[in-house]
Amino acid sequence: MYSDRIKSLPPYPFAAIDRAKLAAQKRGVDVVDLGVGDPDLPTPKIIIDALCEAAKKPENHQYPSYEGKIEFRSAVADWYKETFGVDLDPESEVLALIGSKEGIAHAPLAFLNPGNLALVPDPAYPVYKTAVEFAGGVPVILPLKREQGFLPDLDGITSDVARKSRLIFLNYPNNPTGACADIKFLKKIVDFAYDNNLIVLHDNPYSEVYFGDKRPPSILEVEGSRDVAVEFHSLSKTCNMTGWRVGFVVGNSEIIKGIGDVKSNIDSGNFGAVQDAGIVALNNSQKIAAKMRETYRERVDLLYAGLSKIGLEVEKPEATFYLWAWTGGRSKEYTRKLIDRLGIVATPGVGFGDFGEGYVRFSVTQPTERITEAVKRMEKMVTEERAL
Repeated sequence: MYSDRIKSLPPYPFAAIDRAKLAAQKRGVDVVDLGVGDPDLPTPKIIIDALCEAAKKPENHQYPSYEGKIEFRSAVADWYKETFGVDLDPESEVLALIGSKEGIAHAPLAFLNPGNLALVPDPAYPVYKTAVEFAGGVPVILPLKREQGFLPDLDGITSDVARKSRLIFLNYPNNPTGACADIKFLKKIVDFAYDNNLIVLHDNPYSEVYFGDKRPPSILEVEGSRDVAVEFHSLSKTCNMTGWRVGFVVGNSEIIKGIGDVKSNIDSGNFGAVQDAGIVALNNSQKIAAKMRETYRERVDLLYAGLSKIGLEVEKPEATFYLWAWTGGRSKEYTRKLIDRLGIVATPGVGFGDFGEGYVRFSVTQPTERITEAVKRMEKMVTEERAL
């Protein structure tokens, strides 16, 4: 029944996690879900109220424009100016997305012919590799290793592979590792792309979830980046709007046009009322994100202390709401033990690629009391194992 394309796909790791969680709940287990990165914090009331009002407007009941309302795209441009100091033309350098995942998945269709190479990090959000394969491209894996700060080693890419590649995916702040890239590294990426005629697709949904004094940079802050790069962003993490499916891609106008041409043949754009609510979200995001960061900072500190206490090798993340812990064993076996023995859901690192093996990703999208409960359960398990 199914195409070879579908049959070649690995199981989506988060779907497997959902199944394991559901099975445990059916057994009556009190599950603590530290798996999928879905914020538990509610969407702020000001955004919900804006949606309710916008939904009453008849003009929002018709097909929206494919590229997004100019009012929404202008709000995105204003947000980039305020947040990163980057000037964007809302007409040609901003495109609305039905969540950034949709845009990321569609982008390779615009730029890859069958057999073209694409540089893909590992471990990484699984959609990058899948999107390349869907487009008929060939992923070239860029290992992200702890000793390199979970940054790709550009010097390790042969000149032949670099010249034959059409695009490179990046994601900083990084899911799943929590690592950040500074402006110096992003400049190196831009120079590498320029030298090798590469398109840079930078996924940046965690820019507002950081714990230092300085916000992680946008790649568009790099001089010359507009020649080679676009950046994907979303209101999912910035404003707790995962279910709303509203995001955007900004940057090089020709790359934007290519993604837009794919979208116009596949979807019909965002619901107008969601875009109107998105404008309100963008205009209030600084206040929303500041409060959110304090909540996540407390949770990260709590879980970091707990994981360190039980002997896992874990570095405190600079950004995102994930902790990337080295277990030293098979990651699926470790997470299966957590769910079967403790009722704790976590994500096996191998689900993000072969170079994620041995790691487990923990998400802090649960209240502090639930994280405390998870830590207690793990401490008890480790104490019992050491007593054997």
